Amino acid sequence: MKTTSPSPYKGQNGIKRILNATSYSISGFKAAFKLEAAFRQIILLNIVLLVVNFSLDFSPVERILLIGVGFIAIIVELFNSAIEAVVDRISLEKHELSKNAKDMGSAAQFVALSLIAITWLIVLW
Repeated sequence: MKTTSPSPYKGQNGIKRILNATSYSISGFKAAFKLEAAFRQIILLNIVLLVVNFSLDFSPVERILLIGVGFIAIIVELFNSAIEAVVDRISLEKHELSKNAKDMGSAAQFVALSLIAITWLIVLW
């Protein structure tokens, strides 16, 4: 049974869907890098940590763990930036729900950055 989607961007199949999804993802990375200072800072932090990771003597599991927590912070920042963009698209007017949404996104990023710090401290210890 074929279902129809109300979105003209849905319903692609096979390689066309994969190519579209890849293009949208690249556009998202470009927008985040261009528009979000926090995203650029997370990328820079991860580059520095990646250099340190491969400069020190870690086991393969420790390396993957240290890289993984960095990727988690990048993912959280992308979600946080997306939430902020949607909230701002709806209205730039100050509203308690908008503030809550943005603050919760910020809190998620704080947890992700804390995870990086705790993981690095434990592995280095």
